[in-house]
Amino acid sequence: MKIVVLDGYTLNPGDLSWEELEKFGDLTVYDRTSYDLGGQDLVVKRVGDAEIVFTNKTPLTKEAMDQMPNLKYIGVLATGYNVVDVAAAKEKGIAVTNIPTYGTTAVSQMTFALLLEMCHHVGHHSEEVKKGAWTNNPDWCFWNYPLIELAEKTIGIIGFGRIGQEVGKIAQAFGMKVLAYDSYPNKRLESSTLKYADLEELLAESDVISLHCPLFESTQGIINKNTIEQMKDDVMIINTSRGPLIVEEDLAEALNNGKIAGAAVDVVSSEPIKGDNPLLKAKNCIITPHISWAPKESRGRLMEIAVENLKRFLESNPVNVVN
Repeated sequence: MKIVVLDGYTLNPGDLSWEELEKFGDLTVYDRTSYDLGGQDLVVKRVGDAEIVFTNKTPLTKEAMDQMPNLKYIGVLATGYNVVDVAAAKEKGIAVTNIPTYGTTAVSQMTFALLLEMCHHVGHHSEEVKKGAWTNNPDWCFWNYPLIELAEKTIGIIGFGRIGQEVGKIAQAFGMKVLAYDSYPNKRLESSTLKYADLEELLAESDVISLHCPLFESTQGIINKNTIEQMKDDVMIINTSRGPLIVEEDLAEALNNGKIAGAAVDVVSSEPIKGDNPLLKAKNCIITPHISWAPKESRGRLMEIAVENLKRFLESNPVNVVN
C-alpha cells in the first residue's frame, strides 16, 4: 500500500517521527506541496497511484481526485478540512478524516498568552528596558502602556465547545466572569461565574471577546462593523480559531479609531498573511503566525490520532470521518 504525505513539515519539522505510519505501507513524505489551487498538477503527480494521502493545507480538488485512480482515504492533518472537496470525495467513495481534539490545551493556553500580552505588554516593556528606558527613568519603575487586571472582568466566548470550555475554566481561575454563546448550549455548565447568553448580550457586556467557533456561513464575518458597534468601548478581541470570522477592514478601523482597545489574532483571512492585510498597520494589534496549535505535545497528539484514524479505517471501523 502506498501512502503519501503532501505537506508534512509543519506537523513534523524533525522533532517527531513518521515511523508509525511507515508500518502501514510504502510511505513518501513531502515537506511541502503548493497551497495554491493552481498547483494541482504537482499534487496529482505526487499522489500518483497511492491509496492513502495525508494533507494539512494542500488542497485536494475534484479535478485532482479524478486523476487519482487508487485513492481510498484522505487524512487531513488538522481540524479544519475545507482544503478537501469532501462532497466529491464522498461521490468517489473516498473517506476523509480530520483530527478534532488534539489542540484543546495548546489553543486555550495561547488564548491567554495573547490576552496577557495585551494586558501587560510584556514584550514591549522588555524591549524598552533593553533600550535604556528603565535605566534613565527618574522613578523606580515605569510603564508606558495601560496595564489591565483581569479579575472581575467579563470574557465573552463565542463558540463553547471543547476549546471554548477550557478557555472558560482558565478565565474563571483568573477571577473572570464568563458569558458563553453557542448553538448548542449545555446549561449544566452554568454557575455563578458562567452563563450562556445570546450574541447581543455577549457583545454588550464583555470586556474581552474570544472566538472559538467553527467557520460556517453563519459565522463568517461574525466580527464586523455592526457587531463592533454593539460592543463596549475599549473591548479586547482574540481570535485563535479561523481568520474569516473577522472582517479585517472593520476590525482595523475600530482599532485605529480607539473603539477597540486591542486585538490579538493567531489566524487571518488568507495565510500566510498578505502584505496588504489591514491589520498589519492597525494600532494595538498583535498578530502571531498560526502557532496556537503547534507545541510539540499538541503535534504529537495530532500524529497519534492521524495514525489511529488510518488504522481504524483499514479495520473497516472508521472514526472522525467528515464526509
